[in-house]
Amino acid sequence: MDTVTTDMDNPKVERPSRDEAEEAVRTLIRWAGDNPNREGLVGTPARVAKAYEEFFAGYKEDPAAILGATFEETGDYDDVVVLRDIRLESHCEHHIVPIIGKVHVGYLPNGRVVGISKIARLVEVYAKRMQIQETLTTQIADTIADVLDPHGVAVVIEAAHQCMTTRGIRKPGVSMVTSRMLGVFREDANTRREFLSMIGNPSTHNG
Repeated sequence: MDTVTTDMDNPKVERPSRDEAEEAVRTLIRWAGDNPNREGLVGTPARVAKAYEEFFAGYKEDPAAILGATFEETGDYDDVVVLRDIRLESHCEHHIVPIIGKVHVGYLPNGRVVGISKIARLVEVYAKRMQIQETLTTQIADTIADVLDPHGVAVVIEAAHQCMTTRGIRKPGVSMVTSRMLGVFREDANTRREFLSMIGNPSTHNG
């Protein structure tokens, strides 16, 4: 078995072999009531294992390292930087079903900025893990705050959870909105309003 090292929030885990993972999928297929050896399903365990490698690739990466390269020549820029509508594809830790939505990120630089693709990449790394939306929101905001040391960080996530829409109470069209406001975004109502106005002012569950 391979040892997978993740960040401080996710200690080392022992990763099973590919064969063990595929056998687990065969077991689930039998549990569902079908034959994993029939023609249409014989290749499914390998495909599911490969898909899981993509869905959960975030465990293999250090989110903080993504923001390591910053720029200090900002031309005395002292206003809010906002990235809105970053596509979110994640999986909830309770049922391992998709969470689909969008992420809005804002920060007020304190002498250093980072390339916009790095912010989107940070979102992707955390999204490719199993967690709840509240945790994902906090992880993104706190990492930006820790690495860039800005005057403030704001993160808002709007997402639909398929554990609600495809099973259980089956309520399609419901979105969950979470937020994490740090620094000036928490302390200064005007700065917070400016950010929310720029992203369309969704109703938020503040973190």
